[in-house]
Amino acid sequence: MNLPNTLTVGRIFLVPLLVVVLLTKFDGWQLYGVSKEILGAAIFGIASLTDWADGYLARRRGQVTGFGQWMDPLADKLLVTAALVSLVQMNLAPAWMVAVILGREFAVTILRTIVHARGQSLPASPLGKIKLVAQVVAILILILGQGHMRGFYVVGQIALWVATIAALISAVDYYRRFPPAPASS
Repeated sequence: MNLPNTLTVGRIFLVPLLVVVLLTKFDGWQLYGVSKEILGAAIFGIASLTDWADGYLARRRGQVTGFGQWMDPLADKLLVTAALVSLVQMNLAPAWMVAVILGREFAVTILRTIVHARGQSLPASPLGKIKLVAQVVAILILILGQGHMRGFYVVGQIALWVATIAALISAVDYYRRFPPAPASS
């Protein structure tokens, strides 16, 4: 297994650890003086960085594999789903916003699968990249600010609104660019 694929698999293994840290009640517990909020944000941040690093390394080293192309988006969706659902459970994110974002993820995944099965491509949308950045920022800020800093919560909510709106607009954009089925003879 090459380094990019190892990073992808590592990201998947960080998902349950993130959920345990975020959702387990540790009354006053700290690991070497680090609060669970900092630990949870660090886990999510490291996992998010591996998302960028695995793609960058795979392209730069010429190590793009079928496994990586299939597993990387799955790892991304697992990480984001786990984080957002955890935020709902922690009362830091409205369930309807998370449902919109996750619904868009699944709809676009289905669309891309159909396009791929036809032997066509549907390149990533710039709006999708905006959505991703807003999601990561929202998740990080909401984890860090949980119950401690009102300003973090407000900024996290604004980023979550940006992610939700970008999710809706990018979903429409993907379906608008959806190539028609080739004419059968």
